[in-house]
Amino acid sequence: MNTFEQMTDFGHERVCFHYDQATGLRAIIAIHSTKLGNALGGTRRWHYATEADALYDVLRLSEGMTYKAACANLTMGGAKSVILLPKPGVASTEDEARAMGRSVDTLSGAYIAAEDVGGAGLGRLEGALIFEALAQGCTSTAAFLSIHNMAAWMIDTYGNAEQRRRWLPAIASMDKITSYCLTEPGAGSDAAALSTSARRDGEDYVLNGTKAFISGASRSDLYVCMVRTGEQGAGGISCLVVEDGAPGLSFGAQEKKLGWHSQPTAMLHFDDCRTPVANLIGAEGQGFEIAMRALDGGCINIGACSLGGARACYEAAREHLKNRRQFGKPLAEFQALQFRLADMATELEAARLMIYSAAAKYDAGDADAGLYSAMAKRFATDAGFDIANQALQLHGGYGYLRDVPVERFLRDLRVHQILEGTNEIMRVIIARKLLAD
Repeated sequence: MNTFEQMTDFGHERVCFHYDQATGLRAIIAIHSTKLGNALGGTRRWHYATEADALYDVLRLSEGMTYKAACANLTMGGAKSVILLPKPGVASTEDEARAMGRSVDTLSGAYIAAEDVGGAGLGRLEGALIFEALAQGCTSTAAFLSIHNMAAWMIDTYGNAEQRRRWLPAIASMDKITSYCLTEPGAGSDAAALSTSARRDGEDYVLNGTKAFISGASRSDLYVCMVRTGEQGAGGISCLVVEDGAPGLSFGAQEKKLGWHSQPTAMLHFDDCRTPVANLIGAEGQGFEIAMRALDGGCINIGACSLGGARACYEAAREHLKNRRQFGKPLAEFQALQFRLADMATELEAARLMIYSAAAKYDAGDADAGLYSAMAKRFATDAGFDIANQALQLHGGYGYLRDVPVERFLRDLRVHQILEGTNEIMRVIIARKLLAD
């Protein structure tokens, strides 16, 4: 007999594990708890390499229902992957990123898009809760989904009725993946200097130029691109959706990155690429406004992803201090290490409050939402990386090994200080708004 089942008590939950001795795979096939059973999708099989890995998800679900009560509540009672997370340390893939989005059934893959096109219709605060929770499992995958949501928001907010009906249902179901395309080799922080051109030719635009560091490049189905249709400067920029397979669209080699390995990154090349005029989002010359407003929300999302990764590292460090013994006693009894952990927890909570506050202001339509978004992004992404770095240090040599997930979180979190506007640009935005009359 190659398979057998075993009931395991886990706290107040009873978990039925299915073992396949031939493959070594374990699968949760039943949860004897309404709460966890619903969250795992009843008797649906979730495969794990070891029982410990499976129990990790059960633990994460249990914690999620208490620590993230708000996140659990907004799941509206169905089976959700908001808190069903991949085990840290297991390399994620592009397919897993897409699957994670698809499996959030009621919330859909477009949390912030309106319900009439298949989105969840949630606000920025609820979105921040989701991305924070997802990032506790895999920061890279959560960030990938945040970019997908940012592009979806642009179409939902500025697209016309036909565009919304044409694209958003498939975006919400994750049948189509979207990429946000602003950065160019010669236009990073100075985004208004972008040079990719779009010349009107009958019922098409003809695009020429290059976009750089595009998440999802060569894998996405839709590319929401900022292109120059007019004069130099911000006023000459428009927003176009370029569909995969458009004539003249090609991609560079995949970038070899420090982190974010679950998502592809490459250049987009436009060589007389033809895109229908019907794919123009908003009006000509409105593209820079659309891009900047999207980044206000993107700053909140990426800051929330930093919160999730930082929390995972903090929790790992706390458990390590409790369990690791040196000089005859647990590391947790050394005051210097207690102080370091206290600072990590304090920074994490301060960052969380800043992200939530910025999201709430964005949802309320506060005139200063952009200011608070920049402040929150700058603080949360700096704090997130620092917490991960401190957690690695507290693990000693073990923290440097890939067997311990902290090093992956550290690599994935580092780029958050660069993308969605570098933290130096965040300081420029903050200072400009503070000094404005």
